[in-house]
Amino acid sequence: MRGAGDHLSIGERVAFYRVRRGLTQSVLASLVGRTEDWLSKIERGEREIRRLDVLAELASALRVSLGDLLGQPVLLEDDHQHDDVPAIRDALMAPRRLSRVLFPNDQLGRAPDIEQVANLTEGAWEHYQLGRIGRTVEMLPELIRAAQALETEANGSGRGSAVSARIHHLAATTLTKIGESDLSWIAAERAMNAADNSDDPLVLASAARAGTHALLAVGRYDDALQLGQTARSWLTTNVRDMDPAALSLLGMLDLRMATAAARRNDRATANELLAAADSAAQRLGADANYWQTSFGPTNVMLHRLSAALDLGDVAYVTEHGPRVDSSVLPTVRQVAHGIDIARAHSYSAQDDEAIAALLDAEAKSPQLVRHNPAVREIVREIHRRTPIAGGRGAQVLALAERCRAVQ
Repeated sequence: MRGAGDHLSIGERVAFYRVRRGLTQSVLASLVGRTEDWLSKIERGEREIRRLDVLAELASALRVSLGDLLGQPVLLEDDHQHDDVPAIRDALMAPRRLSRVLFPNDQLGRAPDIEQVANLTEGAWEHYQLGRIGRTVEMLPELIRAAQALETEANGSGRGSAVSARIHHLAATTLTKIGESDLSWIAAERAMNAADNSDDPLVLASAARAGTHALLAVGRYDDALQLGQTARSWLTTNVRDMDPAALSLLGMLDLRMATAAARRNDRATANELLAAADSAAQRLGADANYWQTSFGPTNVMLHRLSAALDLGDVAYVTEHGPRVDSSVLPTVRQVAHGIDIARAHSYSAQDDEAIAALLDAEAKSPQLVRHNPAVREIVREIHRRTPIAGGRGAQVLALAERCRAVQ
């Protein structure tokens, strides 16, 4: 059952998997270069793990995924109680996706109209950026099936592959947002494969973003850096005229790599990549949304704050984060910024401010907040240290129940 054990804290999950692996606290602590006392406090909930690179090391030592320690996603339901994540899984894992020889074109029926599929895809991207995550999830299964038909009809090349890459990129990004990291990787791989055959360097650069998203989600930060750097070098080699679209994709690759560097606690590399992205944003001259990048000076600032949070500069984020006006960006970026601010305030035990940031983000996109594993961890911790009596206690409990952070 998905979501089982989601009431456990990160520390309790570490203890669960440690016992299941037959490891003592002393042995596990030594595997990650920590003391037994440190691990004991983590498991008892007396200390938080704020750095994702440490959490990734624990996951590796325990031989589980990063998602296992963060908590599995609950079923994504919209206002009509629909859940189409299983339908996305069915579409991604359909047997006919494995071989064009065993499942030739004549078994797929009439090929869809490519322009109609392309228009539907852009509409699904718009839903995603506006925070209507349930609507995007609902559209994806049919779009993924159409993508396969387009690739087969085009014999894996050209416009059909380009549209397929866009569809699978959207699937990977959406699935990452709701904690479905394993499915996200499958979708990202499909996006890259289709982009390889599209004969369009911008399609491939955009798909590489999906790959970095998926790698970040599973804690493979070195791999995310390698993919991002390779894609960046390839883009600059194959696109001589850095128009606004190419410049936006270049900048977003730098921002994705900066996130990976920050999450592996490499401050120097993160700062270098943020500076490169800032240079691209200044050349662009304004906040834009080419290829659904939301790239520009404001997005660079949001990534700078997010990197600071991953590097442990909590005070910097609590001071400067609320001052940044993210309203110029799509809803999905505004919500991500709100969650970062909430994390920073939570780490500083500024619970009123953290809850206020989450409620503001929830008002913009309930689904992006309520189905985010990191949000559930924030709310769970605040709920544990909030007295039941009083107005705030009831408010926290209500939010915790909406996020399914408590049973």
